[in-house]
Amino acid sequence: MGLLDKIMDKLGVKKATAPAPSDAFKASQVKVDLDGERAGIYSKAMAEEAKPAEIPMVDVMSKLKAMAKANPEQLDWKVSIVDLLKLLGLDSSLEARKELAVELGCPPEKMDGGAAMNMWLHKEVLRQLAKNGGNIPKEMLD
Repeated sequence: MGLLDKIMDKLGVKKATAPAPSDAFKASQVKVDLDGERAGIYSKAMAEEAKPAEIPMVDVMSKLKAMAKANPEQLDWKVSIVDLLKLLGLDSSLEARKELAVELGCPPEKMDGGAAMNMWLHKEVLRQLAKNGGNIPKEMLD
């Protein structure tokens, strides 16, 4: 389990997944006539557009605020990836953050472990939470 999965798990956010094709779709994508040529008759399942799976909304902000209130440390989790990880009780070491950066596809020029990497990581973690149903305010994603 990667660090992003652990973050999402701590907040009750589930990764969005594409719906699996139905059995009807798998079994009868195309009807074939006796000569083996396509008859051009597609199953009802194929004719329907693939609908993305619904993502349940998770009140991430309320959860994080409650955690921060209960935490004895003053953590600036809204802007700091280190503080966000600490708040969630996860490893915030440079090594862990570099692994998270690799996991999330951080640009190579930001992989030095400095402020640029940390700021990118914080924004990307928030984007991933929002993408998977977390209620992250737009101003925190820009």
